[in-house]
Amino acid sequence: MISYEPFWNTLKERNISTYQLINKQGILPDTIQRLRSGRPITTTTINTLCMVIGCTVDQIMEYVPEENEK
Repeated sequence: MISYEPFWNTLKERNISTYQLINKQGILPDTIQRLRSGRPITTTTINTLCMVIGCTVDQIMEYVPEENEK
């Protein structure tokens, strides 16, 4: 399972709000909602988030094995 917990931690560490991402950086509100609900996002979106925030992919998402995958 992909977790976007690192994304939320990165925003908190850098004092960036979702309001800033949407209104100043042009990130679509649907993208933020997808991240909130753990739904898939494209690699293009991941690339855009990394560019806008100035971070790496591992600061956006991480793979967390589900219990039945172990």
